[in-house]
Amino acid sequence: MVALRERTIVSLRSVPSLPKHVRIQYDPVRQAFAVLSPEKVFWPNEISLDILRRCDGRSTVGHIIAGLAAEYDAEQEAVAADVIAFLQEWSDKLLVKL
Repeated sequence: MVALRERTIVSLRSVPSLPKHVRIQYDPVRQAFAVLSPEKVFWPNEISLDILRRCDGRSTVGHIIAGLAAEYDAEQEAVAADVIAFLQEWSDKLLVKL
């Protein structure tokens, strides 16, 4: 019998962090940052990388959204939808802990 993991849902009060098996590393050959996970490599764009760098285990999703909205001079509602969707997808893939 296989036990299924219960899906964690992202909320504004979630405090995301990168699990121990996930790290961000600069690749000098490609001159880009990669997200490394066992047997997988992801090449996030600049905004995705900004989100991941803020997943420090101390900041809430609400604080991450507010910071990104201020930095990119964007509406918080628009930023919130994108950030929550991104974090949910990465949480589902076990690349972000909530």
